[in-house]
Parts: sequence; C-alpha cells; structure tokens
Amino acid sequence: MSENEINSKRFTKTSLVLKKEFNEKLAKGIFFSMTLAMIVPLLLIVSFLIYKAWPSLSFSFIFDMPKNGMKEGGIWPAFLGTLYLVIISLIIAAPVGVMAAIYLNEYAKDNWLTRTINLAVINLAGVPSIVHALFGLGAFVLFAGMGTSVIAASLTLAVMTLPVIIASTKEALSAVPMTFRQASWNMGVSRWQTIQRIVLPNSISGILTGIILQVSRAAGETAPIMFTGAVVFVPIAGDEVLAYGLMDKCMALAMHLYTISTQIPNVPESLQFAIAVALLGVVLLVNALSIGLRVYLRTHRKW
Repeated sequence: MSENEINSKRFTKTSLVLKKEFNEKLAKGIFFSMTLAMIVPLLLIVSFLIYKAWPSLSFSFIFDMPKNGMKEGGIWPAFLGTLYLVIISLIIAAPVGVMAAIYLNEYAKDNWLTRTINLAVINLAGVPSIVHALFGLGAFVLFAGMGTSVIAASLTLAVMTLPVIIASTKEALSAVPMTFRQASWNMGVSRWQTIQRIVLPNSISGILTGIILQVSRAAGETAPIMFTGAVVFVPIAGDEVLAYGLMDKCMALAMHLYTISTQIPNVPESLQFAIAVALLGVVLLVNALSIGLRVYLRTHRKW
C-alpha cells in the first residue's frame, strides 16, 4: 500500500465522527426552526396590524383629538398619557429596584431573612396585574388620598414592575466575577466605591434589560391604570405637551383601545388597529432607546 493511500485512509472520517456531525447538523436545524417559530408569528402579527390599520394611520393621527364620540380623529391625549405613565413609573421604579438589588446582592448576608425576601420578589413578579390594581386603589387612591391621578397610576405601575427590575438587576450584578471585587478590595478600595466603579459599569447592560421589560409591561397594562388614574376622555388643546399634572386624570392608549373596542359601537375597524399599532410603536420606541444605550455601554465595557 502506497504512502498516499495510507494517509487517505488515516484521515477518513469514522462512523463515530459522521454520527457526531449528523447530530450537530440536526441540533442546528432544530434550534433554527425554533428561532423561526418565534420570529415568524411576530412578523405576521405586526404585518397584519399595520395592514388593517393603514387607512387610519397618518402623522396627524398622533396629534389630533378624538372626535365624534371617539369614532374619528386621533389619539394625542392617550398617547401623551401613556408617555407620562411610563416615564414617571420608570423614574420611580428604576432607582428603587436597582438600589434594592444592590443591597440584596452586595450587602445582605445569606440568611433566612434574605432568602425570604428573594423568594418574595420572585413571587411578586408573577402576581396578576388586577391584584396590583386593587392594591394601588387601596394604598394610593384611598389611603394616601391621591385620588385617581397620574401619580397614583404611575406608583401602581412602579410597584407592579419593581420585582422584575430587582430580579434582573440582581442577576446582572451576580454575573460580574467575584475576582473583580477582590482585586478592588485588595487595593484598599471601599465596598461602595467598588460597586460604583467596578460592579455597576460591568453590569449596566443587564440592568437595562430589566428596565426594558418594565417599560413594555407598564405601557401595555390596562387594569392597574383603570382603577387608579385613567379615564375615558380628557380634552386637550392642540399638541400641548404639558397637558397633565401629577394630580390630574389622564387617558392612556391601552385604556383607550379597550374603550373603543368594547364600549363604543360602530367604531371603524381601522381605527382600532391604528391605536394598537400606536401602542406597539410607543413600546418599540422606548425599547429601542434603551437597547441602543445598552449596546453602547456593552461595546465600551472593560472586560
């Protein structure tokens, strides 16, 4: 047997190698199919919404007032109210959630009390929104005397989304290697300085992920704001941006969509779908800003 034949036989794939390659291709195909199973339905839903909403979609649709018993016109009061609720709840929930997660992950001792708190946070993340709505009604509207207002609805949304921010932030902080902390401590840096300059910068992308989830949920919830601050109609002149005060009632896209879909007869179908597209657009807009910031911070991470 020649040397070339020996080398060719030596590098021929064995049955075990062929089997491994087949399993690799099979797993790749399954995972790709699962990815398509998630993406394709989403694209179909968005495409269907835009197709049905197209007759009512326009630039003026965003900045016009509802007219003719909300059967015509635009969504400016509801659009503006949704931005108010999302931004205010974010301002309240994000700092509190991040600070709570920092304490639980960096300062709290591993004892029964800490484990109980962590379990409570996880359980609160799964509580139905209607339960949070009743809590907001009792705690903020009645007990605190805020009445049905923007601040009461925002606080209710903040309480509802707080567990998600705490859990995701805690996971992001835990992902930072302990060696980073130990190296900082060995240099004589205090615990808080280590958290501020080492831990937080390297976990900011994960923290923003939790905030993105908070924004999506806060923008789409109806029950919490229905009991605490949202109303069917609030007249606003023109494209006034500072139309709502903290103690005022407001409109919201989720509530507006529910109202015209179930309470008002003979509403054009395209108008209902246009409101749904606008609500989706608000969520995507805020999420895109958060994702862009997360990508920027991730590319400038030091490890």
